[in-house]
Amino acid sequence: MSSIKSAPPFGGAASPGKPGRTIDPAPPFGGAASRGKPGLAIVHVLSSYGVGGQERVALDLAIGQLARGHRVAVISLAPAPDGAMADEFREAGVTVDRVVKRGGLDATLVPRLAFALRRHRADVVHTHNPLALIYGAPAARLVGARTIHTKHGKNPGTRGLIALRRAAARLVHAFVAVSETTAEQARQQRDAKLVHVIPNGIRLERYAPDPAARVDVRAELGLGDAWVVGTVGRIDDNKNQVMLVRALAPILGKDLRLVIVGDGPARTSIDAEVAKLRDPSTVVLTGRRMDVPRIVHAFDVFALSSVLEGLPLVVPEAMAAGLPIVTTAVGGLPAVVDEGHTGLLVPVDETAMRQALSLLASDHALAKQLGANARTIALERYSSDRMVDAYLALYEQGR
Repeated sequence: MSSIKSAPPFGGAASPGKPGRTIDPAPPFGGAASRGKPGLAIVHVLSSYGVGGQERVALDLAIGQLARGHRVAVISLAPAPDGAMADEFREAGVTVDRVVKRGGLDATLVPRLAFALRRHRADVVHTHNPLALIYGAPAARLVGARTIHTKHGKNPGTRGLIALRRAAARLVHAFVAVSETTAEQARQQRDAKLVHVIPNGIRLERYAPDPAARVDVRAELGLGDAWVVGTVGRIDDNKNQVMLVRALAPILGKDLRLVIVGDGPARTSIDAEVAKLRDPSTVVLTGRRMDVPRIVHAFDVFALSSVLEGLPLVVPEAMAAGLPIVTTAVGGLPAVVDEGHTGLLVPVDETAMRQALSLLASDHALAKQLGANARTIALERYSSDRMVDAYLALYEQGR
């Protein structure tokens, strides 16, 4: 028996913010797209509805695909309760489903997921990151759907999991990486000619500079007139926010504050590091926020201290908000940040991070110029429309 939940019939969204229900078999998933061309039935498969980069990409893709007349659903492999992103999908008009992965290696998940895809008449199945690839690619093949996978970053794992991912990768019709660096990693899993690079895109209009939001958020967070270093992301060892706190520790004060937006398994480590500061109130930990497009306007510079990355959405989002970027030069980040033009690239080293942030803190004119350049580049390179069109071109191949 399939454990699919929270799904209204395709073509209609569940009531925003309300719990879903177990569904009856869905009606045919198709319908006419704009200009009379038949629409595709697109299903995105995610490991969960938690707040993260891959979920944001899937949401932005789904919104663009709906706008172009296609039918879109998303399936999570995680058990209830849903993460915060489920409501955002529903509110956008995307059908929200769940097919729960049971503990360990779940031999039943592929046929159960295939059953769900068949009910939705899926033409295209788009998997995001390893778990969805392992189970979603064979399920999509069982129902004859075109299969696209996106690798959003470096995905370390055990030898067994890597073998499973490589086997599943052979079943996809197109393997997409979000940066050239990620593509090189992907080519170890898939024939090079089938690896495509499609940089992540964002809905740029959500991040347009907003002076009123800046005033309101700074008042809400008690930032006063301080120069603010901000960062957004899951708090974990890969994002390495502990290094950012340590880097700023000697220069934090009433005139220079740090804001960390997010939550995650390394939160206790961050709390401990902040507690060591001369004045812990110089760091604001907001926890998870769903209003990041508003929050970032309180920042004066966006900092990222990651040790591993693909192409994190938060960087082009911060650029679109007109913020200069200071980031570690890992993964796809050197291809996003133009050194000395839109921001500064540093090694994974707290002294180098402190020096770069100190430079901008002491030269506000330089920081503002880098931020203005960053917004211009974001508008040129990172539109959601460009990303949606590139993926739809892959979906349409062989149709």
